[in-house]
Order: sequence, then structure tokens, then C-alpha cells
Amino acid sequence: MRSFRLNDEANLNLYNAAFSRRQTAVFEQDLPRAKRITLQAWQQRPRREKLKERAATLFRAVL
Repeated sequence: MRSFRLNDEANLNLYNAAFSRRQTAVFEQDLPRAKRITLQAWQQRPRREKLKERAATLFRAVL
């Protein structure tokens, strides 16, 4: 429960094999367009971006 509260996790159980395969395929199609972000890049992101993230935490309960 702690992990759900602090990390905003979501779990999903799929019981339909065809639907599950389709979701896996969609994910795999998206992967080539994904951008890998290293810890160094994350730490060096612009200050303005960091400020926006902090401001957004004020609304985390409703986002």
C-alpha cells in the first residue's frame, strides 16, 4: 500500500489473451519513439522545468 500511495502505481490484470497481445504490440511499437533519459540528463534539466515540476506537486492529489 505504501508503494501505491507514494509512487502512484497502477496495476492491471488482463484475462483476454488477444487483448493482452495487442497491448504488448502497441507498447513495442511505441518503444522506438521513446527517448532514454539518463540520470545525468535528468539532473541537468533546465531550472525552469524543475520549477514547473515542483509547482505541479501542489496539484498531485487531483492530477
